[in-house]
Amino acid sequence: MRPSTREWLSARSHVHTDFDAADLVTRLEAKGESVAVVVPARNEAATVGDVVAGLRRELVETQPLVHELVVIDSDSTDDTPRVAADAGATVHRAADIAPHLGSHPGKGEALWKSLFVTTADLLVFVDADLTEWGPHFVTGLVGAMTADPGTLLVKGWYDRVMDVPGRAPSTEGGRVTELVARPALDLWWPELTGVVQPLAGEWAARRSLMESLTVPTGYGVEIASLLDTHTRHGLDAIAQVDLGARAHRHQRDHDLAVMAAELLAVVHARRHGEPVDVAVASETLEQFTREGGWRTRPVPLRQRPPAITQPGYPAGAR
Repeated sequence: MRPSTREWLSARSHVHTDFDAADLVTRLEAKGESVAVVVPARNEAATVGDVVAGLRRELVETQPLVHELVVIDSDSTDDTPRVAADAGATVHRAADIAPHLGSHPGKGEALWKSLFVTTADLLVFVDADLTEWGPHFVTGLVGAMTADPGTLLVKGWYDRVMDVPGRAPSTEGGRVTELVARPALDLWWPELTGVVQPLAGEWAARRSLMESLTVPTGYGVEIASLLDTHTRHGLDAIAQVDLGARAHRHQRDHDLAVMAAELLAVVHARRHGEPVDVAVASETLEQFTREGGWRTRPVPLRQRPPAITQPGYPAGAR
């Protein structure tokens, strides 16, 4: 391990129990800063209500840490928008946000478009499919963000609980993280090898940072934001926080191949300075399986420019 990485681990790694919601409310009020929690969602009606309700109860009503609780819905075909609204979130359909800028549905676009419908200084992103989690996810991320004035980006990390019907629960989740993301960092960005979960869906960023980043529209948003922050602002602009344990809906290995392809395209683009949508020769992934034969899967490889450059960016968002 590089000495710089070892020093970073000591200085920029936190544990969620180090932070108390009431203390953070006082700290943020003194600075005049606010927090928005953004939940990107697509067909997560089974879980999004519990995520929103838990955050609202603990961090809006009990402790006023969160000023905006927003769900960005990416063309759900189930009751996700209604369930989220009933639980207390402000719900926006991604396609309806700045429609003149077009739409390329995906997780990255949902996070990028959240800049158009929030005004808070600190943005905290939380996945909608969580089944084992707690409001301390947000408290830990906000705490790590405010622990040092130079921190612009915070990644959560946790035991990834894999709870698949018919199998004993294990902590062997995070397959794309361990098989794609971390090896890529080891090879080409060794200073970032101390980041335990570069693809964590629970992370936080300052609005000023998010306004400056180009954002891939799919699952590459997490690793792109990490790499771009490191390139532009250095290792000390990044922190991480131990959030305990996390469980969510797990995908089949064949479905994870699309995610892996998106990540590899982003990594390739960041290494060679190319736009994401030309980093690979095709925008489809072809797979052969014994039971299904050949399948062609769409891979959403588009990149959104910095939001602050876009016409129609809300004047209230800095």
